[in-house]
Amino acid sequence: MKTIFATLTLACCALPALAQQADAGNGNADPLQLHDRITGDLGAGGYRLERNGLDRSARNTVLPYAYFDYGRFFARLDTFGIKTARMGYGYLELAGRVDLQGFDADRGLQRRSDPIPLGLGTYQETPFGAFFLNVFRDFNKSHGTLAEAIYAAQFDVGPVSFYPQLGVEYRSASYNDYFFGVSASESAASGVRQYRAGASTSPTLGLAADVPLTGDWHLNLHWRRKWLDNSVSDSPLVRRHTDDTAIVAVSYRFK
Repeated sequence: MKTIFATLTLACCALPALAQQADAGNGNADPLQLHDRITGDLGAGGYRLERNGLDRSARNTVLPYAYFDYGRFFARLDTFGIKTARMGYGYLELAGRVDLQGFDADRGLQRRSDPIPLGLGTYQETPFGAFFLNVFRDFNKSHGTLAEAIYAAQFDVGPVSFYPQLGVEYRSASYNDYFFGVSASESAASGVRQYRAGASTSPTLGLAADVPLTGDWHLNLHWRRKWLDNSVSDSPLVRRHTDDTAIVAVSYRFK
């Protein structure tokens, strides 16, 4: 845990000098200025979530789509929070995440409550691409740690912008064991073999696209795949070695 926080801090603190030099050299308006209005995308979309727990079928649902800033508040799909001190090309952030990892009791297995991930993060929009760094602690039942580092680039094809993403996610043993482990009592009641999950490190790959429609309306497309670490995929509660998430949304862009 200490190592993760140290890595996050060093990665962020290495950037301030570069950011200040860039601002001084180009004379442009401050790109990190906070605005007392919404800037970004707000709309609704269809979400397809493939689950690996007891609910083994994909979930299709319609949910709000939010990727915007309002003053110090930000929302980025499933992550939201408050920007605090300026740091490099962004801010140190107090962040939370919406995570529907839990499932109801079934066939002798106990209920798993959805996690409540809260922690620190930063979004660094540099001349070399964007970096998302987050460290969360589950303040619900597992009391485990979730950390991630994601790099996103941008390239344009005509009016359409594409954002390929590459990242890695870490989950502690207590986090994984709560959701994917099977205790001795559960094994006896359900017939599912006993299993104790360890910590995991899982690579992720994603692609997002922004398609202008008309005026300030946009079509937003997102896809992400996570390759599960063996400590998770070997669980008897898991049937696939990958997790996929897809979003198709229509949003209005506030400027």
